[in-house]
Amino acid sequence: MSLAPYVRILGRGPGRARSLERAEAAEAMRIILAAEAAPEALGALLMLMRYRGESAGEIAGFVDAVGERLSGRGWRGIGAALDWPSFAAGRTRGAPLFVLSAKLVAQAGYPVHLHGYNSHQGTNASVRDALGPLGIKTCETPEAAKAALAEERIAYTPLEALSPEVFDLLKLRAKFNLRSCVNTVARMMNPSAAPAAVQGVFHPSYRDLQSDASLLLGRQTLSVIKGGGGEFERHPSKEVLAYGLRAGVKTEVAAPPLMDETRRLHEAEAPDITPAALWSGAQEDEFAAATVIGTAGLALYTLGAAGDVAGADQLAARLWAERNKSHVLTGESA
Repeated sequence: MSLAPYVRILGRGPGRARSLERAEAAEAMRIILAAEAAPEALGALLMLMRYRGESAGEIAGFVDAVGERLSGRGWRGIGAALDWPSFAAGRTRGAPLFVLSAKLVAQAGYPVHLHGYNSHQGTNASVRDALGPLGIKTCETPEAAKAALAEERIAYTPLEALSPEVFDLLKLRAKFNLRSCVNTVARMMNPSAAPAAVQGVFHPSYRDLQSDASLLLGRQTLSVIKGGGGEFERHPSKEVLAYGLRAGVKTEVAAPPLMDETRRLHEAEAPDITPAALWSGAQEDEFAAATVIGTAGLALYTLGAAGDVAGADQLAARLWAERNKSHVLTGESA
């Protein structure tokens, strides 16, 4: 099998080139995942798509092919209610406060499957370093993730454990010195086939692209925001637009600011935050706490835990206030 026919479709020249259809994109990705693609053709395909701009159909087709492999490896049906990918680089990031938000959502009774890969992260920004002190298990097999989701309602899986093939494709960024459509595909894998998903992007145009691709994939519930450093992390002193799907219909919802403070989400001069210390109460920071609450609120709204964002924010604030108590709220009683 060869990628040449698909490179030709994308690169025939002005007036003749076109985007790949969904089925064509799926077949091209199957060739790539099977390691049957010549490296020159793979580079040409990814960079032509980068130059042209990937379409929703192309992303959906690539996700189709990746999903076939994930299903064959047993990742579907591990019991997640919410899919939460994390694929941002760390150049502009501080502490990964969204991990605390995911833990709050789990505390509300909704199993959360975190997964991803983050490059160029400093110690304070490291997602994986934040997990252990918070009691969030790193699970490299479906069986381990299923057990963690049943017991603690939250688990993290590294991309290299989920899909070594996609991991290798993502690392090509170092060779191209450019992102490729693989960054979008990785965010949209939803390996556990959770019924709801949240996604963060760095560039606003991807909010529509990922919503449209999810619609083609038949997904029902999604929220995509331009978040801190490209993560699903809500700025608490700005209005944040959440694009996505509700009951399989495209929507756009405005999440209002939670506080009046003019600053960037992650500033070099801001105090260093340690997620575990913030969770335990050993460290206090009003802006960081508002970031956690607002992000959790938007995730809870996505899950249908409240009828509007304001109600979900109130629920998240209550969960935050009660985070160190032994009991756990449920979605039904919240």
